[in-house]
Amino acid sequence: MFGKMKKIQYMMMAVAAMMVLTACEKVSPIGVLVSGTGVEDRVKMSHLYYQEHKEDYKYHQVQDQDEYTFLVGADSHLTTDDGRMREMLQIGLDNNDLLYAHLGDIADTKAEYYITLEDLIDEFRWKYAKKNYKEVYFGDDDYPEQKEYDKFYVYVDTLNDMTYNVDEVPYPFYPVVGNHDITHNGWALWSNIFHSSFYDVFVLVNMDPIQFDHFIFLDSANGTLGEEQVKLIEQGVLDGLELAKELGQQGSAFRHTFVFSHTNMFRPSSLQFSSTFAREETFFLLKQFEKWDADIVFLGHVHKWDYQKNGKTEYLTLDTMCEKNNPDPGDYLVRVHVKKDGTIKWEQVRMNYTPKK
Repeated sequence: MFGKMKKIQYMMMAVAAMMVLTACEKVSPIGVLVSGTGVEDRVKMSHLYYQEHKEDYKYHQVQDQDEYTFLVGADSHLTTDDGRMREMLQIGLDNNDLLYAHLGDIADTKAEYYITLEDLIDEFRWKYAKKNYKEVYFGDDDYPEQKEYDKFYVYVDTLNDMTYNVDEVPYPFYPVVGNHDITHNGWALWSNIFHSSFYDVFVLVNMDPIQFDHFIFLDSANGTLGEEQVKLIEQGVLDGLELAKELGQQGSAFRHTFVFSHTNMFRPSSLQFSSTFAREETFFLLKQFEKWDADIVFLGHVHKWDYQKNGKTEYLTLDTMCEKNNPDPGDYLVRVHVKKDGTIKWEQVRMNYTPKK
């Protein structure tokens, strides 16, 4: 019954979005479908959500650890087969990665695919909660079947003195939005799960002096930042200046910066799409990466691995982890190791799932 109700909910959202936005459907100059709510509206809606919910976000804390790691995947194009996405989340859970980033095109735009995606994330949120928080069961012992349902548990984060219902647990999965996520007016489906098309995340690495590692997630699904997002960047909303001001510090509050974008900036070969960013935006981004002192920029979209370096900044363009595009096992993920002394190393991570016959 629950699955049926969820499908009806998603279908209603998709129909409503289609009625409102059909007239806005567009194709980019290179033939990539980018229909639906445009970047200006997405960023405005996301900024409003951020302003209303920014107190809900807690910093990740690793100041007492010798190392933390994070995992990155791209272009999963999930359908009814959730195998590769399930594998990524399981790999991250098993390795105790601090967070998982995804570089867009997470699912092909269809209501049932987003039901599959949301069910999967809910499942792994529960697994994450059971592994990392104190589990408290409040069901009726006379009904042992209740122990099979997450709604009969709460989870206590003893570090931050917070108690969560399972659907409130801050699961550290951060996807950027891709062009396939917004085709056929898919923004209504995508935003129902992830709410925002951009965000930034802070990892507390030192207390004296206070230092953070900074993770910046950009909305590049339409192959452009758009005026609104550029304005927010210049105002300091996405580059951590608000946090620095709160700390009474400037850039010294940030040790490392990692940036995540769906649209690629470099062309792996003549057979792949080049970046769709306007030349002025490309220059703007390159200057911003220099200003942010970015260590690694992660990119997707072209389904082809590529490595570039410009100044101190490494650019990793990830291959697609989609089982349809890459049916054989391969090194489709990247894990980054960040040491207490500031040393950064990254490695490619193998995925072994093969498609169902």
